[in-house]
Amino acid sequence: MKKTPHIPLTRPTMVPFNAVEPHLRKAAASGFLTNATYVRKLEDQAVKLLGVPHAVAVSSATAGLILTAKLLGLTGEVIVPSFTFFATIEALLWNGLTPVFCDCDPQTFNADPASVESLITKKTSAILAVHVFGNPVDLTGLKRIANAHKLKLFFDAAHGFGASYRGKPLGRHGDAEVFSLTPTKLAAAGEGGIVMTRSRDLAEQLKIARDYGNPGDYNCRMVGLNARMAEWNAIFGWQSLLRLPKWAERRRTLVVHYRNGLSGLPGIRFQKIPRENVCSYKDLSILVNPEEAGFTRDNLADHLKAANIDSRRYFYPPAHKQDAFKKYLKKKQRLPITDYVSTNVLSLPLYSHQKVSEVKTVIRVIKDCYRRYSGRP
Repeated sequence: MKKTPHIPLTRPTMVPFNAVEPHLRKAAASGFLTNATYVRKLEDQAVKLLGVPHAVAVSSATAGLILTAKLLGLTGEVIVPSFTFFATIEALLWNGLTPVFCDCDPQTFNADPASVESLITKKTSAILAVHVFGNPVDLTGLKRIANAHKLKLFFDAAHGFGASYRGKPLGRHGDAEVFSLTPTKLAAAGEGGIVMTRSRDLAEQLKIARDYGNPGDYNCRMVGLNARMAEWNAIFGWQSLLRLPKWAERRRTLVVHYRNGLSGLPGIRFQKIPRENVCSYKDLSILVNPEEAGFTRDNLADHLKAANIDSRRYFYPPAHKQDAFKKYLKKKQRLPITDYVSTNVLSLPLYSHQKVSEVKTVIRVIKDCYRRYSGRP
């Protein structure tokens, strides 16, 4: 098969260098390289963008999750989806908490509230849910469960910038939502994360905890981390958030091209986004039904690779089958939907400055996969 010019799975959409250069120079000249002027600008912009009263910038979303779990005073077990990136699980384990894996919804790929509720015991202290690929989780359902059982509720919103639930941006739900600013996200700072919360007390504690637990008087108040954000990262993150609405809209336009080009193909299904919500499409992931398509997810991935097109089997294997975490799966517990989705899901190339011609190339190669395996379409 003829190779196309390389199409990566993702690529950071960068702020023009002339937009950040004067700020980089100013930060360097100031002598304050972490947690200073531009970290505050980033936090202020996140508050303005998401309409949530408190934002705390940290060195990574993982650090944000670790500190949030600690400051919420969690103990025992925390219910968490297995269909997620392993950092979600690791944040719990660093706090000595036991992850309890719930199954996912077959349509949205997010945590299934019914599965979550069935796993609650006297040992459960919280629910940690994930907006998978930027698709908002069933917040109403999870809030109802958390309130009924008096549980803490927080969110791995690493994919959440650019997404909204029932007309409002993510960030305002539960006890906290933790966003990521790494290069694969819609807004990239290089490395970094932001914890959004409506709780002034939690925000103040997070600002102390991200600096080893030192409030500034060298009298450590708690066991914290070095989770400070560098000014360089904050500058790129701040400038990225200024451009986020435009980049998110461009991404949704590209997804329309994908949907139009692949709709009607047997055995390919898109992640369901409830009509009242907006997905960030941090990843555009399709589900391949091998019986209907005539080929497997892995066949398609290999076919794309042969054409010089990247794809990714997100999240495979799921957390409950990974060596570091499989011991936490409860005895005789099964996660059939998670197993099915993780075995058949494939993320296609998508980034905010991607060309429509590249999307059309990916579509053409996927259609060629049908011709190779079944003579269709």
